[in-house]
Amino acid sequence: MSILINKHTRLLVQGITGNEGLFHTTHMVAYGTNVVAGVTPGKGGEWVLDGKVPVFDSVKFAVEATGANASVIFVPARFAADAIFEAADAGVELIVCITEGIPVQDMMRVRNYLDQKNVRLVGPNCPGLLTPGECKVGIIPGDISMPGNVGVVSRSGTLTYEVLYALKLVNMGVSTCVGIGGDPVNGTNFIDALRMFEEDPQTEMVVLIGEIGGSDEERAAEFIADHMTKPVVAFIAGQTAPPGKRMGHAGAIVEGSSGLAADKIRALQAATVDVAQHPEQIPELLMKHVQ
Repeated sequence: MSILINKHTRLLVQGITGNEGLFHTTHMVAYGTNVVAGVTPGKGGEWVLDGKVPVFDSVKFAVEATGANASVIFVPARFAADAIFEAADAGVELIVCITEGIPVQDMMRVRNYLDQKNVRLVGPNCPGLLTPGECKVGIIPGDISMPGNVGVVSRSGTLTYEVLYALKLVNMGVSTCVGIGGDPVNGTNFIDALRMFEEDPQTEMVVLIGEIGGSDEERAAEFIADHMTKPVVAFIAGQTAPPGKRMGHAGAIVEGSSGLAADKIRALQAATVDVAQHPEQIPELLMKHVQ
């Protein structure tokens, strides 16, 4: 078991002929991901990766021809909202948007639209998904993690990689890693991922990686206290960040007294979550819950 993606996922890549799209498609295919199609308007009929992946003019044509059930988006920010709309209208069940810099107003329209449809969006401005040994969708390096029973959900890309590798160094594997991204308006949030991990029989423990800004971690803490039976370990980035200065992600900003790391840590600790002082401490905290 895993959540969101596995060896049966049939992936299409929107923006496959661009530099980023082609580079990461090469790595996804090399990892074993079943990439069945690419989409670039005007490039329909072409093939990439030495004739392995066909390119279509639209997501609709690609889905009809290949049965793709997931999409990953590598298109520029000004086209990304339309790319999400197109995938949703074509019946794609899972959309992973890697693109950063999408205007908040665009994402508000996207979120309003997707809430009316049975579509799961991960991102935008995220590293994507990784189910070790089975499938990777996005830009998470495949060799920094191994299959196992720890679920990982994170707002931070780079910290995700650091934690995955720290787990691998002590032979702790991961069921699925979900990079939800750090934009103010996104698709999948902490609670969505926590609920899926709680229901996944292969996931026995969960790592939550948060950061300053917003109140998602506080809401996650409430959910953990009320609904989670599996142990959760957390790390909050930005504990020394100055107020009013955006740190990395568009949503990572302390405004007034809102979004402080200390408040998030207190909320998580009140929900009996062990909070690491630094990312490398996470495996040690997880070990306490190993039977």
